[in-house]
Amino acid sequence: MSPRRETNHFLEIPLNDLYTLNPSQITMYTTEYCADCLRAKSFFESNKIEYQKVGLEGNEKATEFVLRINNGNRSVPTIVFPDGTILVEPSWEELREKTIKR
Repeated sequence: MSPRRETNHFLEIPLNDLYTLNPSQITMYTTEYCADCLRAKSFFESNKIEYQKVGLEGNEKATEFVLRINNGNRSVPTIVFPDGTILVEPSWEELREKTIKR
């Protein structure tokens, strides 16, 4: 039996891939009305970069994960990359440096 899947309007996500430091896709932990989150979303979409969006609102497991990897801070966006690196509240330039191949 395959793992249960959660769907959102970005990608279909296996649940066992959401709360790991080595996801198969870029995973962005976010809130709905965060300006930094909207900037990161805009960056990914304008550069046609697929990512998993995981909202913290009403999602205790996602909130606990973000708190754990940010030393108790509920900092968003927290973006986890498949290579294990994490960017927290990154600028457009930091996202470009991390994702755009030169």
